[in-house]
Amino acid sequence: MANLQFNRAIVVLALGLLGWALCGTVMFVGMAVTSVETTLIAHAVGAPLIFVLISWFYFSRLHYTDPLATAIAFLAIVVFMDVFFVAMVINRSFEMFANPLGTWIPFALIFLATYITGTRIRAGRRPDVVD
Repeated sequence: MANLQFNRAIVVLALGLLGWALCGTVMFVGMAVTSVETTLIAHAVGAPLIFVLISWFYFSRLHYTDPLATAIAFLAIVVFMDVFFVAMVINRSFEMFANPLGTWIPFALIFLATYITGTRIRAGRRPDVVD
């Protein structure tokens, strides 16, 4: 049983990291081809869309955790990676956290996208399906 829970936790972690990496790709490509402001807008729009797709897959096929726990986990993974990898290793500065469009708005939208997607999919599931 503990091994099953560990494996499920790894799946949630992997999906959260996938979402974070795809958001990072939006930032990386955006910074290479357009302005910082346009990149931040693209990221603020793209981040929730990325997590809607990941959440749709997760809740449609796996749904190991409820929507609130999943939203918290995905957000925690993204924040952790932004703090300890992007800010500390890549940027060597926490300046990115001073810009709401660059961090705080996408964080909130990632949480909401995951939570809303999970609750919608759960609500649409047949009553005989047990989580």
